[in-house]
Amino acid sequence: MSGANNIGSAEVRNAAGERLDLAFHPARTEGDALLVIGHGVTANKDRAFLVALAEAVAERGIAALRFSFSGNGDSEGRFEDSTITKEVADLGAVLDAVEASGPWRIAYAGHSMGGAVGVLRASEDPRLTALVSLAGMVRTAQFAERKFGDQQPGASLMWDKPECPLSQTFMDDMRLIGSVLDRAPKIEVPWLLVHGDADTVVPVEDTLDAARAAPNATTALLPGADHVFSDDATAQMLDETVPWLVERLLV
Repeated sequence: MSGANNIGSAEVRNAAGERLDLAFHPARTEGDALLVIGHGVTANKDRAFLVALAEAVAERGIAALRFSFSGNGDSEGRFEDSTITKEVADLGAVLDAVEASGPWRIAYAGHSMGGAVGVLRASEDPRLTALVSLAGMVRTAQFAERKFGDQQPGASLMWDKPECPLSQTFMDDMRLIGSVLDRAPKIEVPWLLVHGDADTVVPVEDTLDAARAAPNATTALLPGADHVFSDDATAQMLDETVPWLVERLLV
């Protein structure tokens, strides 16, 4: 029996007591499959391609739960406190709520930095039965230096977004983690890595190296697709991701 009614109306708070903003998409048919969807850095649950993914899997019989990490979108918390480490804990709080709402077969799909969050969570959390990385970040320290190394924490904005000040906390956490590549061999569940070959934010080599290190990885490289799967790339991403999830969750 699905716990859709419970999780659809749940209030989820992280370890700091901050409420996480959720959006639930019930599946077209009753079942126990659920895809949890996490976003990337400076984003939120309402990115168009993430909404499209949620709607597409729901139409195929997999419920979806989009959420914004603390400090992002309409979730409580300060953006300055947002780090991968904190977001791994946020995902854990969401999974706790999902688990309490009823029996589910749970997959997680994370975009960009949310992909690194998924690798860290899936490597230690047996509640996840499948993992999807969408342009997933792997080498976190290199990313931080490449994109923000010449900026001043506490004074600069990430990609000139007023709501996204660059913090020393963020930079320190990215450097401390360094890379999630060493966790790839610990991902024992099926893992789909989708990446566009025109991505200028996270290099496609991150996906290729992670896939080579993982025991159950499948790679889908999308020609001409950018980091946020703009325009026709959204359809390409859905064509790779949705059937893969259906095959692994609807059993």
